[in-house]
Amino acid sequence: MNNTQPALRLHEADDVLVALRALPPGTDLGEGLITAETIPAGHKLASRAIAKGKAVRKYGQIIGMATDDIAPGRHVHTQNLGMGDHRQDYGFGSATTPLPPVEAPASFSGYHRASGRVGTRNYLGILTSVNCAGSVARFIAEEVERQGWLADFPNVDGVVPIVHGTGCGMAGKGDEGYETLFRTLAGYGHNPNFGAILMVGLGCEVMQIPDLIDRKALKDSARFRYMTIQQTGGTRATVDKGVALLREMAAEADRAVRAEAPASKLVLGMQCGGSDGYSGITANPSLGVASDLLVRHGGISILSETPEIYGAEHLLTRRAVDAGTGQKVVDLIEWWQDYTARNFGQMDNNPGPGNKRGGLTTILEKSLGAVAKGGAAPLSGVYKYGEPIDRPGFVFMDSPGYDPASVTGQIASGANLIAFTTGRGSVSGYRPVPCLKIASNPDLWRRMEPDMDVNCGAVLEGASLADKGQEIFDLMLRVASGEETKSEAQSFGAVEFVPWQIGAVM
Repeated sequence: MNNTQPALRLHEADDVLVALRALPPGTDLGEGLITAETIPAGHKLASRAIAKGKAVRKYGQIIGMATDDIAPGRHVHTQNLGMGDHRQDYGFGSATTPLPPVEAPASFSGYHRASGRVGTRNYLGILTSVNCAGSVARFIAEEVERQGWLADFPNVDGVVPIVHGTGCGMAGKGDEGYETLFRTLAGYGHNPNFGAILMVGLGCEVMQIPDLIDRKALKDSARFRYMTIQQTGGTRATVDKGVALLREMAAEADRAVRAEAPASKLVLGMQCGGSDGYSGITANPSLGVASDLLVRHGGISILSETPEIYGAEHLLTRRAVDAGTGQKVVDLIEWWQDYTARNFGQMDNNPGPGNKRGGLTTILEKSLGAVAKGGAAPLSGVYKYGEPIDRPGFVFMDSPGYDPASVTGQIASGANLIAFTTGRGSVSGYRPVPCLKIASNPDLWRRMEPDMDVNCGAVLEGASLADKGQEIFDLMLRVASGEETKSEAQSFGAVEFVPWQIGAVM
């Protein structure tokens, strides 16, 4: 990308250019095009006259309809661009092209588990079945830290209390909300980044620990123990017993040591949050290159945030390995349309204030950029929120667009690594899984470098997407082997466990 050009056309069919820096009125863009007003960095301007009611294209795809006549050089945004009507050609499997395997397989150093999976971290977890047990779980973790005995177990990364806001006041077994939380808790219990899990409940909640045991989602073992506060005898007794159990489990977890593992054992959860007009040009396609590299190694790459593929879902259905997989994507979109309507929402309400300040106007535009994280690999599977991923390749997991809830589902589905692109900035972490933060523009990198791991704004200054994608992939391997991310260095990840709550709270 030429770093001297003031604006960029992403596709020959596009009606708009993207400003690569703030452009004052009267800026000559060549070929007779002159800006008619101030165009903020990352925002769109019309490259030709667009009549009211006509489709507007970016990335070669429709991003909305002109709500007013737009003259060349004018700012194209919320004042003159809306959703309009749109129909997609799903073309199941029509653009499926298998990726070639790599010639020299990469590897990382991880914790091999009895399940065959490999962890990138080795934490002790305190998993709660209900919010009522949350404070006690934190008391246990604080007491472990106060006693200081974790220093005796150098292979254990720490203790993570997993606290949430639900688990009761909900319908029981078989209900969509219950089953979603059930999968989430079971998935965390099996995530390979935990060396051992202690589960703590109150005792009378709807989400009963015995149900997790009876349905064989979790099993009492040296790696998994459980108790309830009511049965144990209250707060103090539960804290004392919890600390004692964790010390026993720490000895077991400490036996795990890092050993070489193929890159095929990586399960990458991909996210974007605080996206801007550059995200779909720099950070997301760079992550897409890294995702394709992982798929070529035989690993798993998970795209999520269903409301943020709305309007771009046809790009996934066309890459589906079969019609059934493509139809699952369509079914998810239809479910979300119904879900938002029942709750008095609209799918186009997704772009937030920060997205719009960054230059994104409609959900169609945001989704086209978001889907770029998925690279070019065939779509090999579509999964429920928190459902175990059981096949390699590029897959989609249903989730809200709300980042903490989406990442929680990916970790429950087995992710042992998270990559998160942002254009406006993000400060979060997701223990027990390390999270790489990827900046979409140079200004964000300069302002928030202590929070960012990769500067994809370099693409605007001449770096190639292929090189940045390789850089991300190489960093993934190093982080999987133990290198600390910026969010880990700042101890993020204590409050970002946010299971998706579906259904009535009673």
